[in-house]
Amino acid sequence: MIVKKFNLYGSEGCHLCEQALAICLPLIPADELAQIDIIEQESVPHEQASLVELYGVHIPVLERLSDNKKLFWPFDVEQVAGLL
Repeated sequence: MIVKKFNLYGSEGCHLCEQALAICLPLIPADELAQIDIIEQESVPHEQASLVELYGVHIPVLERLSDNKKLFWPFDVEQVAGLL
């Protein structure tokens, strides 16, 4: 079983999120990248702040799960490579 190493937070229909995914996929294997729809996740109960509250105006956001380091849009190939 392959463990996800990165989260890409975004929402359906977000053209910037599509651009971010296009930047990430050449560098991060698709099976290591979880795409998280912040709107869809609103239906899941959270004890902490919701993903919309955290990232709503910042999406897309790329998060490295090993240490929770995040890249907020805009980011480029070099910045994603630096996060690896």
